[in-house]
Amino acid sequence: MSRTNLFLVFLLLPFFWAEPGSGQSVSEVFQQVRDAVVVIHTTQTEYPFITTEAPVSIPGTGSGVLISPTEILTAAHVVQSANRVLVEFPSGEEISATVVASRPTHDVALLRLAEPASAAPASVGNSDEIAVGEQVLVVGAPLGEGHTLTVGHLSARRTQRGLFFGMSTVEFLQTDAAINPGNSGGPMFNMRGEVVGVVSHILTVSGGSMGLGFAVATNSARQVLEPGQSVWSGMEGIPVVGTLAALLNVPPPGGGILVGSVAIGSMAESLGLRPSTIPAVIAGEEILIGGDIILGANALPVGANLEGLESIIQSVAGLAPGETLTVRVLRDGRQLDLTTRIRS
Repeated sequence: MSRTNLFLVFLLLPFFWAEPGSGQSVSEVFQQVRDAVVVIHTTQTEYPFITTEAPVSIPGTGSGVLISPTEILTAAHVVQSANRVLVEFPSGEEISATVVASRPTHDVALLRLAEPASAAPASVGNSDEIAVGEQVLVVGAPLGEGHTLTVGHLSARRTQRGLFFGMSTVEFLQTDAAINPGNSGGPMFNMRGEVVGVVSHILTVSGGSMGLGFAVATNSARQVLEPGQSVWSGMEGIPVVGTLAALLNVPPPGGGILVGSVAIGSMAESLGLRPSTIPAVIAGEEILIGGDIILGANALPVGANLEGLESIIQSVAGLAPGETLTVRVLRDGRQLDLTTRIRS
């Protein structure tokens, strides 16, 4: 065999090599799962940092995976404040969707399609069973390029507090498979074609993939997306604690969530929550202020270190259709209560 042919064999080998015990090559697994991986198109309202400009509707792109004929698993930050969600399948089929459950603290969300998809759903696996060193596949839409496959290994398992401190724990699966903007919400598969993670974020200094990607383990996602555990507020917010709480005159014991974007048709909109629209620079960081600061809900305080947020989430998630939700906010220096009824 010539040196050139030998080089080609080694170059192509990773794409056809089957992991021990898997019985399938990377190419075979991809063909098995590709139809269940979707591109998620969103629009949301954003307020510019130039006060003379009006709010604008911004398009967004993410990824997701079909786990039942009408359900899509994705990342919370892809859809949390979306006014509109459209799901695109590899066949070109497009179906509108609504957010039915979301946990920004764990960065996972569940969408419901307006009608059943024709594609076959992917199987959700037990993320506890995958070991460090095993090969994994990530399929998504990096930089908007739909249904792109990247391959790597499970680099580590990371158990930490949620994406806001003081939250319940969440497990992240670290991988060296290339992950870039647009991959968010896409599935991480094991070599049996089972979803074991939902792509969340990367660590980077360049803005692109550096081999430090993280996916929420499916077992963590299951726990917080079960009925009665999560709701979709339709709001993005900034934790207000410590110095920021003092600067914004948050009353004792301090702590809250500064309302950012509010999605049309969401629980946040029905409450009448006001988004932040005033640009400010605090500690060298540009943020929008002036919106409501959520201090608590259903008589439960957020707490100085957000320690009450988990109890608030479970309390709101446990409300039945027709029951009243009461949220206390700080608005223009005054505390007031906003109410709405839970929709079916």
